[in-house]
Amino acid sequence: MDSQSLLAPAAVLILWSLIILLWLVVTRFAGFAKAGVKLSDAERGARYADVESQMPANVNWVSHNWTHLMEQPTLFYAVVVVLVLADGASALTVALAWGYTGLRIVHSLWQCLVNVVLVRVVLFTMMTLCLFGLALAAVSQTLF
Repeated sequence: MDSQSLLAPAAVLILWSLIILLWLVVTRFAGFAKAGVKLSDAERGARYADVESQMPANVNWVSHNWTHLMEQPTLFYAVVVVLVLADGASALTVALAWGYTGLRIVHSLWQCLVNVVLVRVVLFTMMTLCLFGLALAAVSQTLF
């Protein structure tokens, strides 16, 4: 199997992350307006955390999801690069990569729209198992 096929799920997840970033900007500015927060009045060095408690829950859900997309997926991108460089594409690794990406997108939608934590935990566990499988494949491909 062509190692390049592993890059498509990573590229899709990058695009999805940018979509979440746009969603975050739209919801934050709407939240600021609703809460009466004016950026022109913000103190120097102010951060979103300073006004997070004033924002509606759904605004924070999108913000938290953006943060999550900058955390664990960094391992996903790294393992994809290792597998591509080590010519480690197989039907299994490509399926695991698409599984991770698909579950990550479902997790994002769930967190941003519904945010029942138990469901998020199940989705997170499933995608983490995909990532673990990819990591094992990368170790196997590079050490043996």
